[in-house]
Amino acid sequence: MPSWKDGKLGLPVREAIKIFPELEKYLDEKGRLDLSDRRARMLYNKAIAKAVFGIEVEYHTRGLITTPISRFIFLKTFLRGGEKVLEIGTGHSALMAIMADRLFKCDVWATEVDDEFFEYAKRNIEQNKSKVKLIKSNGEIIEGLIPKGEKFDVIFSAPPYYERPTKGVLTEREGVGGGKYGESFSIKILNEGWEYLKENGKIALFLPDKRSLLGVLVSEGKGIGYSVQDIKFKVGTRYRHSLVFFRR
Repeated sequence: MPSWKDGKLGLPVREAIKIFPELEKYLDEKGRLDLSDRRARMLYNKAIAKAVFGIEVEYHTRGLITTPISRFIFLKTFLRGGEKVLEIGTGHSALMAIMADRLFKCDVWATEVDDEFFEYAKRNIEQNKSKVKLIKSNGEIIEGLIPKGEKFDVIFSAPPYYERPTKGVLTEREGVGGGKYGESFSIKILNEGWEYLKENGKIALFLPDKRSLLGVLVSEGKGIGYSVQDIKFKVGTRYRHSLVFFRR
């Protein structure tokens, strides 16, 4: 498993500064990094991706700054290596798609809906010499986008889970999950994904620690016919969930 030289999955701030000296100006008097600053978060996560995972990442100025460690832990909950996988909404960083290819040796397909984010994802894939097959969506999730007859071992996503559009962070199409708890986008993945999974295939969703959202997705998934496993993990001070739906 990738780790820093001390054996922990992370990167000391002082080591990150060696990669990006600009980070020095974001330290407080106690030597702590001000992660409330977007530029500091961006540089620190770029340093982690490079030093710990060997991945070069360029973040879009208005895109979500995906954290490499949380994404890697999420992938570890359901990937064993060598699977054929589909990521729905790879984002501007294409970070999880690249990890699935480079670190887990998977055959990776990935989609993205936003025009600018698609171009960033394409560049990130190319500069990391990744074999990810990137597909431009025009609003389709799986049906009408992925050819019928394609079957995957795993379909995964970090889906939007907002009830309303976010302001200045994500595009309107990208940032709205829809539904009472932001669950609608995820339910579409579950419904459409069923026919694109191999026997014993699975769908994995990267989700926040929101009980209302998790509860409605578990209920909907079981209603479709999936069995469900909820894997809770902690990164820094926050809890995240890998909600895995098995097609039996």
